[in-house]
Amino acid sequence: MAKEKMNYTQNRELSWLRFNQRVLEEARAESVPLLERLKFASIFTSNLDEFFMIRVGNLYDMAAVDNKKVDLKSGMTPSEQLKAIYAAAAPLYKERDKTYTEICKQLSAYGISDMDIKDLEAQEKKFVKKYFKDQILPVLSPQIVDVNHPFPHLLNKEVYVVANLRLEERSMMGIVPIPQFVSPIVYLPGHDVRYVRMEKVILEYMDLIFGQYQVSDKNYICVTRNADISPDDDAYADNDDFRFVMQKALHKRRRKAVVRLETASSLGKEMEKFFCEKFKISQECIFKTKVPMKLDFIFSVIEKVPDSMKRSLTDEPFTPQPSGSVAEGSVMAQVKRRDILLSYPYESMEPFLQLIREASVDPDVMTIKITIYRLAKKSRLVEYLCAAAENGKEVTALIELRARFDEQNNIDWAERMEEAGCRVIYGFEGYKVHSKLCLITYRSRNEIRYITQIGTGNYNEKTAKMYTDFSLMTANQTIGEDAAVFFKNMAISNLHGAYQHLIVSPTSLKQNVLMLMDEEIKKGTSGRILMKMNSVTDIDFIRKVAEASRAGVKIDLIVRGICCVLPGIPDETENLTVTSIVGRYLEHPRVFVFGTGDDKKVYIGSADMMTRNTEKRVEVACPIYDPGIKKQLVRYLSIMLADNVKARSMTSDGTYRKKKSAERSVCAQEIFMKEAMHAKRPARMEEKKSILERLRRAVPRQLRK
Repeated sequence: MAKEKMNYTQNRELSWLRFNQRVLEEARAESVPLLERLKFASIFTSNLDEFFMIRVGNLYDMAAVDNKKVDLKSGMTPSEQLKAIYAAAAPLYKERDKTYTEICKQLSAYGISDMDIKDLEAQEKKFVKKYFKDQILPVLSPQIVDVNHPFPHLLNKEVYVVANLRLEERSMMGIVPIPQFVSPIVYLPGHDVRYVRMEKVILEYMDLIFGQYQVSDKNYICVTRNADISPDDDAYADNDDFRFVMQKALHKRRRKAVVRLETASSLGKEMEKFFCEKFKISQECIFKTKVPMKLDFIFSVIEKVPDSMKRSLTDEPFTPQPSGSVAEGSVMAQVKRRDILLSYPYESMEPFLQLIREASVDPDVMTIKITIYRLAKKSRLVEYLCAAAENGKEVTALIELRARFDEQNNIDWAERMEEAGCRVIYGFEGYKVHSKLCLITYRSRNEIRYITQIGTGNYNEKTAKMYTDFSLMTANQTIGEDAAVFFKNMAISNLHGAYQHLIVSPTSLKQNVLMLMDEEIKKGTSGRILMKMNSVTDIDFIRKVAEASRAGVKIDLIVRGICCVLPGIPDETENLTVTSIVGRYLEHPRVFVFGTGDDKKVYIGSADMMTRNTEKRVEVACPIYDPGIKKQLVRYLSIMLADNVKARSMTSDGTYRKKKSAERSVCAQEIFMKEAMHAKRPARMEEKKSILERLRRAVPRQLRK
């Protein structure tokens, strides 16, 4: 197949690496408090882990099946993409090493130190050695690797200490898994937060572990395995319960091929050759890192820091605020009167949870239906849904068991809900259900009425405090009727339903977005497109963006992560800007605005403009009809475009640069936090009546007429 390359597109994987580089830049930013910088280093690391497990793993699978197939956006084969990824990742490792070292150096001035054993005082060394002998050595499972002892299966993203062993004329490898049930760090005695990582402790005492051997070339390693599981295979058709298929797939994930090997120090030639042969990898897949291979422990370190010190090392605490759109009292009653939009994490998720709680006991409510993609480990939402079922409501939950890395959590919640009497369904073969939709059906004066909630993010009470998202609650009857049709279609596996207001993938979402863009293209230089999402990869959307730009339409895309369309390409995308914001909170809303003035059309939804979302997922976007909420969303996007603190603009070569500092600093997330803190909640209806009554009494009788 001939290679195709459009001059205004770039490879999605390299674009993603640039996104993660922006995360790393936050870890380097001196304006960010030190412990927050440490968190960004951890986020960068976990992002990179998942990237290698999923995206690189997927490319390995593609290379094995059809290595001649080319990526339309870059013209590269899977093997060429892999080579480019490994080359692009290498400098990021060096930058992360430098960043982490600098953060640790500055934290040591506060008594927070990741220590090497050689730098400990004599008494501290004695303490660590005793701890090792008493608490660690008895639970270790060391082994040698020789003719009689085969090389063990190394678990994905677990750390192992390795060394060369020699006994008389025999040479072999020694390998020690770090037990998953022991603490990853050993805190040293004293008031300061000083600690030694477990891999360093085990490395130090390898001589004690392998007592009769001469130990050399000590190191610790970590393998990353392909975790891109695809459960949509023949097993699906042969099994009545999709949960069993997913559990088998999760087991399979643990044993898939190695795509990366991380080492603490350079490997000797013999050991490097051994690992390359054993894991079937090349040298480019080996990355040396000074940074801990698992950084999860830093959150427990941060917890241990005294509050008095933590204040100067972390962001000022912020708690999601009561919504300025919701008065005290019944949320259901308020939604029946007017649409309500919640903005997470600036506003609390509480009004939505209260809505479900009220519905669970309301005698007029008949059914509650909801799509669930990710849930918190502890979920009040599920408890309220279970209570509704136990109170005689018909509760239907469409739970997506293939929400990556949350599969087991969702399986557990599905079982809990079934036990409570909820009806649980699992969606479609080959299509993930990613929509965020909830429908409450109730009876009012012998009429069937609806309250619908449409969100841009998951029903996860934990991430609602960390991710920015929107949640619309509306009693609009026509939207509710569409939602009712949607849930009926989900229950009977109909992907091709027709809707009057909601736009739904895989059938109508992309088509409607492209049609709305066509309407702006017809306006020429008067056209306007403003969209916010997490990623842009869909080739049809990208081509339409270029067409709109060529027609003179002003297009602003706010894209946190991957963006495969390049701005500023002559005669192609000169009227396009791409802005990315990486800040305190993870930017997550999907908002689409077409046109200007009172006629503008505004949608919120669950879908990014990625092929997987538009063609292989069930997604829902909803029109905003309330003029006040329309203005609120457009203002929100305008402030994000004006951000000159955390925003970066993409250049025509795909790299990003910070916006030029202006006389007035604009940090969108800080503005939204401050506005939420100072928002005034509307008075309760009974309070309004009381105020009106007092005013009426204050007016002289002769003037009341």
